[in-house]
Amino acid sequence: MIRLEDLVIFISAADNGSLSAAARALDLTPAVASAGLKRLETELGTRLLARSTRSLRLTPDGERYLEYARGVMEQVEAGQNAVAHGRKMIGGTVSLSIPSDLGRNVLAPWLDDFQAQHPAVSFQVHIGDHVTDMFRSPVAVAVRYGVPEDSSLVALPLAPENRRVLCAAPGYFARHGKPATPADLTRHNCLRFALSDTLHDRWTFHRGDDASVVNVHGNRSSDDGELVRRWAVAGHGLAYKSRLDVLADIKAGRLETALDAFQGEGAPLHLVCAHRSMLSPTVNALRDVLRDRIAAFLA
Repeated sequence: MIRLEDLVIFISAADNGSLSAAARALDLTPAVASAGLKRLETELGTRLLARSTRSLRLTPDGERYLEYARGVMEQVEAGQNAVAHGRKMIGGTVSLSIPSDLGRNVLAPWLDDFQAQHPAVSFQVHIGDHVTDMFRSPVAVAVRYGVPEDSSLVALPLAPENRRVLCAAPGYFARHGKPATPADLTRHNCLRFALSDTLHDRWTFHRGDDASVVNVHGNRSSDDGELVRRWAVAGHGLAYKSRLDVLADIKAGRLETALDAFQGEGAPLHLVCAHRSMLSPTVNALRDVLRDRIAAFLA
């Protein structure tokens, strides 16, 4: 197999008129330069340079091959320049995983706006609440709640102060009343969310230094956060949702909060990727837009 470094030695020797001058220009020892040229000639099965004690000249095969060698190195340089240029541009395809509820109702319009501003960007969107294996799936980046359990992942904060809120439809509270303390939840129908086969039926609330953990029960559970939100809006029970997921419903009066004297569990939102090499200008620009939009949305 022909090595690129051997092509460089050959081209430099032809340009400088001697192998020793080529070695100096490339910061190599004469022995390394001579070995590289010999290796190239062995691969090609011909002499490229006719050498004497005082001079060096191209053989006929060397003259023919020099043009191709220069072409190869020009293509290598062009490829390097193209990659470097691409790293500075906002464009290309972004494979993105987003949560079902937040993705459909909040993020999707913002992705539309981002594409309108950067038409060279294409999105491949995977939507759902399952935990994506960032090392095995085709997804490059993911928007996810919580801190990744895998510490090798890169997690950039989008909404570090986001928390869960207890909420239900006004009609549900009219029929069943509002809980005054976390312990009252045992007398309510609680709509529970399941993630990775784990049912989240222990809801935690904080007031000062005290934490209350309640084992909740209900007649509905789902692994789709969007469905849990719809159940809550329809008046089927209480939901313990990220404030980001339900803020639009709260502002529109479709949902009301309860236990406002208590602080809900933290639900920080992150942009997650397998390693920092995936943080292209496009991904970084998307992260900045989402972070700013979320901050304005929560204000």
